[in-house]
Amino acid sequence: MQHGVSLITVNDPTSVVSEQFRTIRTNIQFSAVASKLKTLLVTSAGPSEGKSTVSANLAATWTAQNTNVLIVDADLRRPTVHRTFGLSNNQGLTTLLTNPEVKLDQVIMQTAVNHLYALPSGPIPPNPAELLGSERMDKLMQILKNSFDLVLFDVPPVISVTDAQIMANKVDGVILVTPQGLAEKGAVMKSKELLEAVHANILGVIMNRVHAEGTGGYYGGYYGGYYGTDDKK
Repeated sequence: MQHGVSLITVNDPTSVVSEQFRTIRTNIQFSAVASKLKTLLVTSAGPSEGKSTVSANLAATWTAQNTNVLIVDADLRRPTVHRTFGLSNNQGLTTLLTNPEVKLDQVIMQTAVNHLYALPSGPIPPNPAELLGSERMDKLMQILKNSFDLVLFDVPPVISVTDAQIMANKVDGVILVTPQGLAEKGAVMKSKELLEAVHANILGVIMNRVHAEGTGGYYGGYYGGYYGTDDKK
């Protein structure tokens, strides 16, 4: 059984890792200073690289500014948001996309974190890519942008399926999560190429699971650095 991710920014807000997430938030905000960032997508090259941990903790961190944030589980293959926040997944994104009778307030739920709301994936569909690429999804995203200060999408890894590419073309910015010592350089470069092919606005890379020099383990376990993409090297 797949479990939810650790909300370290909620459970231990004074920790070094929580401070690093706040730094990431600030860096992302400055990277989009020319235009207001309303929709953000978090993904990775491959599975189990920490993108759901990063997206959930980023969403929680953003609420500290009294910002109404919605985290959307757009990973319609291996959803985790409902488990992370202890919510039902009987209805969710797939319900909205397949049943026009369902209203937003029936599926969007308030989490235990102030100002943080969640839209679970809902039942796993047979056609995730088609649903995410549909006109109904476009209309839903516009409604969500008008209803929240920030909408953050957790999507599948880039290389595994086309879902991330489909969604990357629809949002204001994309963050790529890369674990040190786990992600292969070729896979990360391929992910960047695939995202650029759909004209995604790649804001930067979050390198997580960074081993701090001189320590006996991973520095914080989750986050080590944020790298913007102004430098195209």
